[in-house]
Amino acid sequence: MNTKGYISSGIIESYILGLASPEEAGILECVMKNNAEVKAAFEEAQKTLEDLATAQAITPPDDLRAKIWNKIQQEQSAEEISPVVSTVIPAAKPQEEIRIQGNTNWKTYAVAASVLFLISIAGNIFWMNDQAKAKQEIARMSTEKKNQDLAMQKMNQKMDMISNPDMKMVMLKGVEKHTESKAMVFWDTKTKAVYVNADKLPKAPEGMQYQLWAIEDGKPVNAGMYTEEKDSKIALANIPKAQAFAITLEKQGGSPVPTMENMYVMGEI
Repeated sequence: MNTKGYISSGIIESYILGLASPEEAGILECVMKNNAEVKAAFEEAQKTLEDLATAQAITPPDDLRAKIWNKIQQEQSAEEISPVVSTVIPAAKPQEEIRIQGNTNWKTYAVAASVLFLISIAGNIFWMNDQAKAKQEIARMSTEKKNQDLAMQKMNQKMDMISNPDMKMVMLKGVEKHTESKAMVFWDTKTKAVYVNADKLPKAPEGMQYQLWAIEDGKPVNAGMYTEEKDSKIALANIPKAQAFAITLEKQGGSPVPTMENMYVMGEI
């Protein structure tokens, strides 16, 4: 895992703010249990956000409570007083002024609420983008981990073959047209099974496939078709005896005889 990349992805902040998905939260909690650096980054981020919230908090004026209480009492008193009917001056004039003033205040509050709502949306978009980046980073690290596991598994299999006293290794070197190519044949002299490590050969073109040949008494014998899935893991064939091995590029499914101009590597035992 790339610890620094994971910490800078924003997943910790998303978790603290309650924006992380259950899956992301579970992964982070698991990582924190096993990674002291990530746990320390979480604690630091949590303290930073708490300090920021405290610093930006607005303390209300001391007389605000009294003003609000007086305003409520005035409005209640105004509702209890019956309006005096007059043919000259309408008695409802003071109430209209209060109502107009109230409407103006509510417009101000509505604008403020709209601004806060827009800020909230912008913040959510920002964190969503960070979450998307975090998911991409986790997916990348997961793929990288799988590739490393496969490479390690393949290496262990090769080590098992090399340490097997019954296993004979035959190095196949590139021929004239393909001097950079090489491969390795593992021939179990006890079971007669033949394995091939050919990941250093060029990728076979569409519709083509590499074929292994055993040279027995001067004649080529089909020793099986190679695929990446079989590399060093699955025996291509059982060969009782051989003086050499070679690999050619053939049409998909193989050929009864080797195409000599398409030979890539060859090695004697």
